[in-house]
Amino acid sequence: MLGSIALSSAAIFVAELGDKSQLMAMTFATRYRAWQVLVGITVATTIVHLVSVALGFGLGEMLPAEWIALLAGVAFLGFAAWTLRGDHLTEEEKSKASRRTGSALLVVTVAFFLAELGDKTMLATVTLATHQDWLGTWIGSTVGMVLADALAIGVGLLLGRHLPEKFVRYGAAALFVVFGIWLIGDSALALS
Repeated sequence: MLGSIALSSAAIFVAELGDKSQLMAMTFATRYRAWQVLVGITVATTIVHLVSVALGFGLGEMLPAEWIALLAGVAFLGFAAWTLRGDHLTEEEKSKASRRTGSALLVVTVAFFLAELGDKTMLATVTLATHQDWLGTWIGSTVGMVLADALAIGVGLLLGRHLPEKFVRYGAAALFVVFGIWLIGDSALALS
């Protein structure tokens, strides 16, 4: 389980770097207290990643482990390409993130929940859960996501939302390529 926690934390932390929800975290941090944003992110992430782990665990029970690892490796290469493409908030998303209507905690939780549905971090969690311990993946993916968004909140507050976006994007994409090649190599050895 500890290996699953470590792997999931690292993979999801990397997946979240430069992601739309990380940009939302920075935007929310300019309007609400940092602890409110962090609690909202944690609640939303806990729920979304529980669903992701359940989906991944179900797939993992139905398919052979070697093929799942191969598909996971290909998926991680896809995540690398997605990361290189980058994520940006639209004007409508910026507007929603900056509104002060309702409870800050509720606004952040709902916004993050909706932003994460079908996002690369959700898909990465599903992928990890297909061949890792489900509880470790859930804990690790939640911790990785919250840490990445906490970093975004802190950096956003300190640097006034000026991040070296290309550096973050290229670094995250490179790590996904490493994870993808590693998984493909492992599965190719197991299949041969």
